[in-house]
Amino acid sequence: MKQIATSSTDCCVMIWNMKPQRRAYRFNGHKDAVTSVQFSPSGHLVASSSRDKTVRLWVPNMKAESTVFKAHTATVRSVNFSSDGQSLVTASDDKTVKVWTLHRQKFLFSLNQHINWVRCARFSPDNRLIISSSDDKTIKLWDKNSRECIHSFYEHAGYANHVDFHPSGTCVAAASTDNSVKLWDIRSLKMLQHYQVHSGVMNSLSFHPSGNFLLTGSNDSTTKILDLVEGKLLFTLHGHQV
Repeated sequence: MKQIATSSTDCCVMIWNMKPQRRAYRFNGHKDAVTSVQFSPSGHLVASSSRDKTVRLWVPNMKAESTVFKAHTATVRSVNFSSDGQSLVTASDDKTVKVWTLHRQKFLFSLNQHINWVRCARFSPDNRLIISSSDDKTIKLWDKNSRECIHSFYEHAGYANHVDFHPSGTCVAAASTDNSVKLWDIRSLKMLQHYQVHSGVMNSLSFHPSGNFLLTGSNDSTTKILDLVEGKLLFTLHGHQV
């Protein structure tokens, strides 16, 4: 990896070069805080979402060229590329999940069954499914082709700030405001694992490419690494301050 992208509350996107003596690129264009940012699988594009209700596509170079999608009618919470780099899925406070094609940069369809803000939406590794989480305390699994909700997982004690698919595509993980991490099998629709390892609201998670480990982030100022094979907490990383 030669570059990383970060979002910010100062309305800009930063692209950081990992090589020494290479300066960072600062991309200005959003009119409000940037909520989510992601490189395309090829690395040739960066997508960002914002409280200004838009999504922008950037070419990660010095010119900072971007294309803007007037994506939603409220804050856009997350943006995610499909694994083939051909589509985007966005989640918004307007209670919708939307799918876009990068070919001619067009809106494709909207998923509308959530009844509160949608915090996060992600494609499955094979791009057939979409998972989304909402303040309505549900995590919904969608069939991309039929555009139907296959199943709703319920978060009774809170809601999930972040969801994602396991690299195998067979299960999903959710980082919840009840301080827990849950993993569900999307075939049996049963909970596989439940971790109560944080003392604060959970904000994010990320699977290791092998699928054997899960990285979590929380308001308790720690990052934790979970061993999914052994079903236990492996490491707690300190260093952040509230």
